[in-house]
Amino acid sequence: MSEIPAKATESEDPSDGARADAAGDFARAVPGGAAVGTDAADGTASGAAPAASGAPEDETGGETRDVPRDATGGGTGETPADVTGEVPGDLTGEVPGDATGDVPGDAMWQSSPPGSIYDYIKAASFSIGADGLVDQWSLRAEQIFGIPAERAVGLDPIEAFVPADRRESGQRKMAEILDGREWTGIVPFRTPAAEGAGEGAEDSAAREGLAEVYVMPTTTEHGERAAVCIVVDVRTLRTIETDLAASQAIFGQSPFGFLLIDTELQVRRANQRFASIFGGTVDDHRGKGVHDYLPHAEAERVTAVLRRVLETGDSITDMHVTGQVPGSDERRHWSINLYRVHSGSGRPIGIAWLGTDITSRRAAAREAAAARRNLALLNEAGARIGNSLDLETTARELLDVVVPGFCDLATVDLYQGLLAGDETPPGLADGSAELRRVAFASAVSDAPFAGGPAPVAVGAVHHYPFNSPCADALRTARPQHLPADDGGLIQSTLAVPMVAHDTVVGLAQFSRTKGSEPFGERDRALAVELAARAAVCIDNARLYRREHERALILQRSLLPPGDPEASGLDIACRYLPGNAATEVGGDWFDVIELPGHRTALVVGDVMGRGLRAAVAMGELRTAVRTLALLDLEPAEVLSALDEIARGLGTPGGVQQATRTGRQSRDADLSEVYLATCVYAVYDSVTRRCTFANAGHLPPVLVEPGENALMLDVPPGMPLGVGGEPFEEVEVELPEGALLALYTDGLVESRDHPLDEGLQAFVGALTDPSRPLEDVCDHVLNTLDTHHGEDDIALLMARVQGLPAESVGDWTLPREPRSVGRAREYARTQLVAWDLEPLVDTTELLVSELVTNALRYGEGEIRLRLLLDRTLVCEVWDAGLVQPRRRRARDTDEGGRGLQLVGLLSAGWGSRRTPRGKTVWFELPLPDGGTPLTDPAEALLSLF
Repeated sequence: MSEIPAKATESEDPSDGARADAAGDFARAVPGGAAVGTDAADGTASGAAPAASGAPEDETGGETRDVPRDATGGGTGETPADVTGEVPGDLTGEVPGDATGDVPGDAMWQSSPPGSIYDYIKAASFSIGADGLVDQWSLRAEQIFGIPAERAVGLDPIEAFVPADRRESGQRKMAEILDGREWTGIVPFRTPAAEGAGEGAEDSAAREGLAEVYVMPTTTEHGERAAVCIVVDVRTLRTIETDLAASQAIFGQSPFGFLLIDTELQVRRANQRFASIFGGTVDDHRGKGVHDYLPHAEAERVTAVLRRVLETGDSITDMHVTGQVPGSDERRHWSINLYRVHSGSGRPIGIAWLGTDITSRRAAAREAAAARRNLALLNEAGARIGNSLDLETTARELLDVVVPGFCDLATVDLYQGLLAGDETPPGLADGSAELRRVAFASAVSDAPFAGGPAPVAVGAVHHYPFNSPCADALRTARPQHLPADDGGLIQSTLAVPMVAHDTVVGLAQFSRTKGSEPFGERDRALAVELAARAAVCIDNARLYRREHERALILQRSLLPPGDPEASGLDIACRYLPGNAATEVGGDWFDVIELPGHRTALVVGDVMGRGLRAAVAMGELRTAVRTLALLDLEPAEVLSALDEIARGLGTPGGVQQATRTGRQSRDADLSEVYLATCVYAVYDSVTRRCTFANAGHLPPVLVEPGENALMLDVPPGMPLGVGGEPFEEVEVELPEGALLALYTDGLVESRDHPLDEGLQAFVGALTDPSRPLEDVCDHVLNTLDTHHGEDDIALLMARVQGLPAESVGDWTLPREPRSVGRAREYARTQLVAWDLEPLVDTTELLVSELVTNALRYGEGEIRLRLLLDRTLVCEVWDAGLVQPRRRRARDTDEGGRGLQLVGLLSAGWGSRRTPRGKTVWFELPLPDGGTPLTDPAEALLSLF
């Protein structure tokens, strides 16, 4: 046995032969656990000793037949904490070692070689002296019972380990044993550690169990009766029995090929499934290697993998191996799983090989892979084609999808008429109309048709002969297979018409080179589907391009033509439309000249895109110019513009929109026009600028020598919302200051939030003294203006106020002689300005306006002359009644003064002021190219 104390000697009892037989049977039965609880008639293997003694059965459970099999725990499948539960067998008789490592290898004596069956069954021994007490205690006994030798020696085993209710019968059995009887059986035990007897003892559940005990009587050196006890944990035996049965079932009954390969990489054991595939019996495969089953290259690869598994212990899962079975030339495929096998001591003893045939699965996988590849190609086409509304880009997206996943070369030709904007391209009947090569892609060469016709360059216009397959494909709207040229690069070509909405828009050609698989019916159907998807996207892009160009033409026609001019301002402006992928927006700007050398600056943005936004922008811009000519205050202009915006989406106009708004707030949002706008009026005489804002971004001001800053203009509600008044802010602008108005497309995009864009814009205005055109270019180049997500409008103005010598300003009392004095002031000032040709006309018109102020006005009269690009004369008074021009009858003595002003001046009008009104007229300068009107002829024309 594994550990027998040296002190014990062999008994000379007549039953020695029976003991030897019992020991031999026990050793043979332990691996399967068959010796435990089998035959109730004999506790030993021979059954001789109990029968001969004639000892009555007792309730200790010492006899095997007294302990039911299910009471031992053998049938429960429980596994002690120190057993791995997996004991596969092999040809050497070695079994894998204990996975727990309870006892170090140098802590006990082991048989040679390591890894024997005793490493699994946990056999232990101890001896009992003539006094019935323990006098020898092995290390294995210490492990099973948890009692060290120094504590166990001297204990009464019956009192120490047998439960109290069975101790009496146990003492009788001990007396029989010391009387020379040999005994074996299953005994329940409980160690003192379970009752708290030992320090550091483990929990009580681990100290209770069943043990198979084999007791052999011996004699001491003094001739006294003693005994040697061999103890085996029954639950361990039951686990071994279950594990061996499971191992045999896995190996022998497995539907997969199973091999055990030794450390020399030779087959030590094969199952029947493996033998049925490769022929012969199971024993015929012993000693063979992988070179006997696989081709040389494949065998070398597998051999390297086997060595790596043997060296590292890393398992291999689903390794694919290709080879042939005896008597067949068909290539077979197997999926192999490999893992290293160990002995009981942990020593590697070989490799387990588990294989299954996956040939049919591989064939089905290839078919499924082809179907998945085509489906993935269609999914990719749906995701990548049509992301742009540009014709050429859409064609290139098609080729990016098909090359090289579907073909090696591909081209796309579109009808030239469609690209030019024609509704229906000419020549569709015979397929010979002009086409333009818009895209080409190749995975093999830049010269795709070597040995064939000359390739068509991208962008070139060409046509196919009437009898050619390509023309036939265009004519019939059906794909055609083009024959390959002998000696050329191309093996197979498909000419597929691109049909969208029952209209052929072009032709796509897909080619595969020699060495690739020719096109089949499945490929033909896939090519038609790809071309159809691309054709729809190209047709949509064509229609969008047409609408985009029309909207862009409309929008540009509504913007100020050329570079606008203004009195006292240097103006520069930029307008950048969005790219072709985005619809045209509603951004606009305007520069409007007002009386008195004043200028209105406007920048706005209609929310939305497309033709609808462009039309709304045109209506609002026209309304702004009309309101500006009424010379209203900025806040009044935005209030009136808000009413107009609310009426844009209502058939009845502004009043209908107001009534509808009062009745219900659930208006259709699709008919709501919203816009933002900033409106500023600059007076070149005072260099003061008045701002009003309707939800727009704040203006930016750069004063000389200062950093740029955003003006704090209260942002009112956007136009079209209604219900809120607008506020005004007046700012005095220093000479040389730079004022910038802009739309959100300049400072906001997907990649740059608004705050970041505003800071970048302010930081770009670092040198306002540069030429204004250069400043605009610098801003556009510095900021992210190429995103194309929205239109960009930028209006910049540099302040250049009227010099003091260009302004004449006088205050006149309310008395008749003020009319003559006004003429005198005007004559003197015009002579000082070298404008003698305008003296007579100016005196006449000033006399008329001052006379009207005396007769119909109130308060003091103020006369002001302004010289810039034109001469402006203004007469101020405190009266609120605006002058009204009327037609005088032939018999009337008066009523012709304002008619005379209209005849002699380039323009006249009146406007309200905070303290009254101002009546003005404007005269062109003599060198301005505009002929002057003779006052005498004007007077005669009145009669």
